[in-house]
Amino acid sequence: MTTVGFIGTGVMGKSMAGHILDAGFDVIVYNRTKKKADSLVKRGAIWADSPALVTEKSDVILSIVGFPKDVETIYFGERGVFSVDVTGKYLIDLTTSTPTLAQKIAQTATDRGAHGMDAPVSGGDLGAQAGRLTVMVGGSSEDLKAVEPVLEPFSSAITLQGGPGAGQHTKMANQIMIAGTMTGMVELLVYAKKAGLDLEKVLKTVGGGAAANWSLSHYAPQILKDDYSPGFFAKHFLKDLTIALDEAKKMGLELPATQVARDLYRQLVDEGYGMDGTQALIKLWWQ
Repeated sequence: MTTVGFIGTGVMGKSMAGHILDAGFDVIVYNRTKKKADSLVKRGAIWADSPALVTEKSDVILSIVGFPKDVETIYFGERGVFSVDVTGKYLIDLTTSTPTLAQKIAQTATDRGAHGMDAPVSGGDLGAQAGRLTVMVGGSSEDLKAVEPVLEPFSSAITLQGGPGAGQHTKMANQIMIAGTMTGMVELLVYAKKAGLDLEKVLKTVGGGAAANWSLSHYAPQILKDDYSPGFFAKHFLKDLTIALDEAKKMGLELPATQVARDLYRQLVDEGYGMDGTQALIKLWWQ
């Protein structure tokens, strides 16, 4: 039986690791804040005190943390994944991070006789809870085939996008699209409210036509309930859009709509709402 290591048991990771447990795998967990892993330990997961210990005890190691600097630490830090022997192990980073770092991890894994993949996910906390995340993989087809049974418990779609870094590039394309739907959804509500319309009727009407999208159907109702709980933190979305724009610049691309969305989310975070969900963008207009 494959033993799975899981590093990062926050909003997304806890549900994902739970699905792997439910699928019958032995699971070793680590999180910077131990109490966030307590519920998994009560369900049968085994706690390890560092990414290094997780790696030593596991055949497949999954990670999902906040920022690229966190990924760098858990892989290359003093008690990180690469501080121990990784020969033959599969290392899969699920964090939305930079393609460059994904390639660095994959190359280091190869140099040390291991298998490295980037596999960022989309679907938010609801997708994680339901086990229906979309997984975007950068790596080899052989490696993906070997680890699919570990990814399937929390996924509805798993697609190989190309070599190392391709998963991260695909996630950037995903976030660029979401940026447009989030700003559109927020401005729709601002406009409709100013016009004196019944917002629930407006959402029902436009959601049944060409304007229908995931942000509209999931986040707009939360806004009407003043629910800004984080399915996905605003500060993390700012990070993602910054990565997307940095990568676009490297390719000689200008993405003006994404730039505006990034600037709006930067303002939101600067005003102290970084720990709210992405739907809190409405707070730039409504308080």
